[in-house]
Amino acid sequence: MPVETPQYPVNLVLEHQPCLVVGAGRIAARKVEGLLACGARVHVVAPHIDSHIRTLERVSWEERPYQRGDVAGYRLVITATDDPAVNRAVYEDGEVEGVWVNSADDPASCAFTLPSVIRQGAVMVTVSTGGRSPALSAWLGTQLAEQLGPEYGVLGDLLATERERLKAAGRSTEGLDWQKALDSDMLDLIRSGQVDRARERLQACLSSS
Repeated sequence: MPVETPQYPVNLVLEHQPCLVVGAGRIAARKVEGLLACGARVHVVAPHIDSHIRTLERVSWEERPYQRGDVAGYRLVITATDDPAVNRAVYEDGEVEGVWVNSADDPASCAFTLPSVIRQGAVMVTVSTGGRSPALSAWLGTQLAEQLGPEYGVLGDLLATERERLKAAGRSTEGLDWQKALDSDMLDLIRSGQVDRARERLQACLSSS
């Protein structure tokens, strides 16, 4: 059953936060890697632990079935088992404990759903169908990834650095014509390796606004 109600998008800060993954197959391993990439402390519980998960650094695990109440004490839980009863039990425990639970490919047992993610440096684009069609989310993500090259990561860094420089100088960054800079040839300059000229173009656009 897909999620019918509107969902509120957020970007969670999970660095050093305890997260639990229930299940240890291919999909669970991908979820573990996604959490690790955000700095989370990950613990895995499953009757059989995938050999890949065993090799991951900064992951602890217990080779046993999920036990009711295991979610207590975690900030975020993802269950990726092929047993709907286990997924449901994890979700219900999360509701009792006030812990956000995602059940892979089981929207009816989700307190939140996970979008497809495309990253270029600090730039992140997400695509979600509210759990209705992971295949469509993945397909759209692939289409967007082809357009979102590494130049966008560099562009994001340039804009962030300039914003911080202006704030450090006591200037407000509100009301400046950032759009004019983005509409300029900055991206083309970055693509051709002329990052310094792109920075100069950015500063010129902002100084004239």
